[in-house]
This record gives sequence, C-alpha cells and structure tokens, in this order.
Amino acid sequence: MKYSIALVLALIMAPAHAALDWKTALQGDHRADANKIRDVSRNPRETLEFFGIREGMTVVELSPGGGWYTEILAPLIVDNGTLYAAHFGLNAPHSYYRNALGKYLQKLAANHDLYGPVIVTQLAPPEETTVAPADSADLVLAFRNIHSWMGTGTLEQTLAAAFTALRPGGVLGVVQHRAQGETTPEEMAKTGYVDQDYLVQQARAAGFKLDGSSEINANPLDTADHPAGVWSLPPALRGGEVGRDNFVEIGESDRMTLRFVKPE
Repeated sequence: MKYSIALVLALIMAPAHAALDWKTALQGDHRADANKIRDVSRNPRETLEFFGIREGMTVVELSPGGGWYTEILAPLIVDNGTLYAAHFGLNAPHSYYRNALGKYLQKLAANHDLYGPVIVTQLAPPEETTVAPADSADLVLAFRNIHSWMGTGTLEQTLAAAFTALRPGGVLGVVQHRAQGETTPEEMAKTGYVDQDYLVQQARAAGFKLDGSSEINANPLDTADHPAGVWSLPPALRGGEVGRDNFVEIGESDRMTLRFVKPE
C-alpha cells in the first residue's frame, strides 16, 4: 500500500484520533438504533480513520441522502472543523430529489444544536457544482453513490467538483459497491456495482492520484450478480420474500474503499 509524503506528514503531525468524540458520534441518542446496527457492515470509524479524518478538518459529504453518515460526521466535526453537505439542488427536476433534500433539511432542523453548523450546498451538475469554496476542503467523501452519478451522466462533473473543492494534498474518500468480472458502464449504473479499475481510471482522469485502498468494507459472500442488483441485498431487499433469507445471510454489499489525493 502506497502513501503520499503529504499524507504521511499530515498523519504524523495530526492530533490523535482520541481528540474526536467517537462515543457521541457512534452511540449518541441522535442516531436511531436501526442506523447503529448497520455499523457492523459499514465500519464508519475504521473507514473515516482510513481516509485520515482528524480534528479541525473541513469536510465535504457528497450527496448525503438521508444523512446516515452525516449523523456520524456532525459530532466529529461541527465543534472543531467545518462540515459541508452537498445535497441535491433546490430546483431539481425530479420530485424524488426535492423530497430527499426536504427530509434532510428537516432532519437538520430537528436537532439544531447538533446540525446547526452544517453548511448545506447543492450538487446538481452542470448548474450547481460548488460543493465548497475552491481549495478549502481537507476531505471530500462519496459513500455508495458513484453508480448514481453514472446513471445521470454526471460522474465526470462530480469528480471535477470534488477536485476543485479540495486543497492541494486533500483527500477524496470513496466507498462503492464493487463489481466482479467484466461489465459495462451501463450495467454498473443499472446494478449499482462499479468496476474498481474503471473508477480509478475516472478519478485519475479528473486529476486525482490513488493513494491507498482498503478491504475494510469487503464482503466475500457477495457475488454481485443479483436479480435487482445491489438492491437485492439489505437494507433494500427489493425482491421481497423471493430469496430474502439468502440475501439477508449475505448481508450488505461487497465494497471497495479507495483514498485519492489531489496532487500538490
């Protein structure tokens, strides 16, 4: 595993991870029990530490959805850093996107003491791509949404937005459902499973350097060839009762965990 000199120096000089309030972030009452249960599959602390999270960072979460990771990031960042949540655009053409943004904003408002400092920006290429001020972010995060951007034809623009927001030496952390065997971009978008080499190629084309990979979120039981793609598995279980026991036994998807760096 290779590391950039900048990242090694940053980790040596950074405060210890103990400075971050992991107990509140993971076990606080603001998190529903159903979300906490999924930690065993999503490994949030190990994942964020692999990406180099530390006290005082400026962090951008791309397309945070319902806020599963926001619940963890906010207690870690809001009192000793800055957290941007780059959600769907206010003028998104599809009602699903507008509803998702509305529910997310309601979530933030319901616990203003915790989420009040979160800065909500819009990610809706090509019109809205300023996810944070240019060269300001230490860490940009993308959790299981590469396939969505492929489906809307906006992956290239989204990676460019992340590159612009990051300071030189900043990190792009990606967790994504991982394909097995040969597949096409169309199949990746349809099934949710993305070829790792393809994703690395796209990130490099955007200017990033691959700085490390981890099997933190790997699941060898996942064959990545299910009838409803990744949504056959928990938590979606889109197939209903058909094959449900088997899919529950498999668990959540096999995922790549990649760390990219914006060159200095």
